[in-house]
Amino acid sequence: MLRNILNKIYKCYQTHKPMSRGDLIQEERLKKLNDLRKQNIDPYPNSFDVDSYSLFLQNKYQNLEKDKYTKDKVKIAGRLVSSRDLGKIAFGVLQDGEGKIQIVLQDKETPEKVFSFFKKYIDSGDFIGIEGTIFRTQRGELSVLVKKLELLSKSLLPLPEKWHGLKDDEERLRKRYLDIIMNPEIKEMFIRKSKFWNSMRSFLLSHDFLEVETPVLETSAGGAAATPFVTHHNSLDLDVFLRISMGELWQKKLMVAGFSKTFEIGRQFRNEGMDAEHLQDYTQMEFYWAYANYLQGMSLVENMYKHLAKEVYNKTKFSINEHAFDLAKKWDHLDFSDTIKKFTKVDITKTSEKEMESKLKELKVEYQRNSDKFTLIDALWKYCRKKISGPAFVVGHPIEISPLAKKDPKNPKKVERFQVILGGSEVGNGYSELNDPLDQESRFLEQQKLKDSGNLEAHSHDLDFVEALKYGMPPTCGFGVSERFFAFLEGKPIRETVIFPLMRPIIKDSKEKGGNS
Repeated sequence: MLRNILNKIYKCYQTHKPMSRGDLIQEERLKKLNDLRKQNIDPYPNSFDVDSYSLFLQNKYQNLEKDKYTKDKVKIAGRLVSSRDLGKIAFGVLQDGEGKIQIVLQDKETPEKVFSFFKKYIDSGDFIGIEGTIFRTQRGELSVLVKKLELLSKSLLPLPEKWHGLKDDEERLRKRYLDIIMNPEIKEMFIRKSKFWNSMRSFLLSHDFLEVETPVLETSAGGAAATPFVTHHNSLDLDVFLRISMGELWQKKLMVAGFSKTFEIGRQFRNEGMDAEHLQDYTQMEFYWAYANYLQGMSLVENMYKHLAKEVYNKTKFSINEHAFDLAKKWDHLDFSDTIKKFTKVDITKTSEKEMESKLKELKVEYQRNSDKFTLIDALWKYCRKKISGPAFVVGHPIEISPLAKKDPKNPKKVERFQVILGGSEVGNGYSELNDPLDQESRFLEQQKLKDSGNLEAHSHDLDFVEALKYGMPPTCGFGVSERFFAFLEGKPIRETVIFPLMRPIIKDSKEKGGNS
């Protein structure tokens, strides 16, 4: 790092190129760093004995009056995000893992050696450890009067300016650590996201579900209609797939094994397009519940969603784009085919593929040319879905688009499946799981034909799973939901809610890298 900066500075001098503000700041801070080391002061010590945090102090001393001093000693550490030197008094804002608190260095109150060290060597962006006493200023700001100070990490690069910092979305996501420093609301969102998954986990555990772990690398990509990532296992000399579902087929095997309730929360991967609702790798939860059907699954899911909303947001009413919904209200049950007919006038049970294509063109819906009938139906459905505010369950899906779901005994052309619709998007999908091995094998064969004809999202024929079913799997309800649900509750595109989203690498100019091309 130091060598790179020094080389950059040297090149600027060599070429007489004016140094940027950032380069000048780096040069100044490097001098401070080297000066400290000459004095045998470690600018990156191993630890600091913290006994207090900003939020704790703000709460503990919330009733402390203005211009009141205490003898209460505290040790607190964090990043200095701003400072003001007014001569005989200096102010700073210290940001730790919980929030911010003001620090004050004052002539005759702060030891001279500490005060001069702060002025000479400490910059905004540095991590520092403080020992001092608590007081509240005349203006009402709770503060720490500094008695001792230790540099914990010297910052060589300046933080973005408060009002002119990270404006570009690409730069913000690429340098998420700076985004979090400068925008506390971003940090709060990721705290909520952690609470979101923990609330879901605690809900399922409280309903006697067992958390399990299933393979990420699979020899057959199953459990969903999606394009997998392919990699190579060197030891086995075998091409394998990154999982496209949260262990759906594996968890069903656990039902065969005799478990009654299982769930998994983890990462899954789909090599598909990126948009406001989709990513290639994301967190998903799936549960499987033996001896239950899709109706019982819907009841459990509805209660779980209400629980999450109250636990994480302390409310049930949300607004997303042009949609508003209340999770506390009675959820609608909408038929898949009837809903498409309502919004498009297309009866998918009777309409030809050519007529569907014509309707999609009329509605200006993008779709893959030369698609099979069921891909066209899916395109129509996605158009209709956007018009539903919810909360709603969509049921009555055609059997052809649900190869892992159980037939509806009242209508064998449909399956016992449900999708959760909120704010015009699908945020959850469940079935009465197919447990007839012969029926499953037949559907896999149909899916394999689609796959062989070029449909990369069709299911492969999983012989091992069919064999497991032949040993017997009890009636089972399965359900899955991804972090899209959290993104919708936040009212943000899903990439904004990923702490470190995948970004295309920056390719620097070849001359800058020393190349000739």
